[in-house]
Amino acid sequence: MNRIEQIHVDDAFTLRRRNLAGGTKPLKHWGFRNETDRLTDVLLGSPAYLRHMATSSLSRKHLREAPCNIQTAQAQHKELASAYEHFGVDIHWLEPEVELPMQVYTRDSSVMTPYGVVITAMANWWRRGENYAAIRAYEKMGIPIYDMVTSGTFEGGDFNVIEEGCVLIGCGGARTQEEGARQVAEWFEKEGWEVRLAFIDEYYVHIDLMVVPIAPKLTAVCLACTEPGIVDWLKAKGHEIIDVPFQDTMALGCNFMSLGNDRIIAPTASKSLIGQLKARGFEVAAVDTSEISKTGGGIHCMAQALRRAA
Repeated sequence: MNRIEQIHVDDAFTLRRRNLAGGTKPLKHWGFRNETDRLTDVLLGSPAYLRHMATSSLSRKHLREAPCNIQTAQAQHKELASAYEHFGVDIHWLEPEVELPMQVYTRDSSVMTPYGVVITAMANWWRRGENYAAIRAYEKMGIPIYDMVTSGTFEGGDFNVIEEGCVLIGCGGARTQEEGARQVAEWFEKEGWEVRLAFIDEYYVHIDLMVVPIAPKLTAVCLACTEPGIVDWLKAKGHEIIDVPFQDTMALGCNFMSLGNDRIIAPTASKSLIGQLKARGFEVAAVDTSEISKTGGGIHCMAQALRRAA
């Protein structure tokens, strides 16, 4: 197979395919080394056309019990955007499209890496258009695409950069299939990364509902539902674990966003985590996401980090 390095499209956008032998050079102006350096740019999706749909067991549960109030959810997302602005993060927006009611979850349709963007393969048929919308957005911003998932489904919430050169990839079957997970794992192993697959119950949707980095060598984990082997793996790397209670985790309390420099945006429902972080000196912006999260995702799901500065 020939090595493909660059294909120029419309003289304005570079589609960068992975170097099949590995050793791709990191981007100069986009991407990040880890998920805990200072966040400078983030991609958000508008909830203008948000609908509550059965995308996961969690969203189906809320559909049965108390469906999302869309106006309240939209107001909560506005507060979330304000929190990023408060911390000086530049927000880039996906163009809202009426056919894409779940586009607010920008973590799902793509994955940012040091080398460019991975375009994922969505599990729900009604969300697959989000991948195309993401491609258009990255083309407009001039951000190269590293590759596109073609073997099974794969969603961005299952690509969890634990530290520089190390990724934990979730695989629950319903949203990310093993075939898609192994394809992405192979790419990054060829880049010299350490990759670990986490086989999770589909009830938990994505790995970033259970495990999310807070700061260097500090990680939030729901010990009640995370495989002990994953916890041991993190500890062997020198990570200190902050346990997020199961009840908080089911309210998306472990699904927060690290902004770097000991700053966090977290859901108000995550009282235990917020208390522990404040006791350590973290600045925490607590945002009520109780209504919007009924549609299936939390703060981490609603943000795609585009650039972090060391």
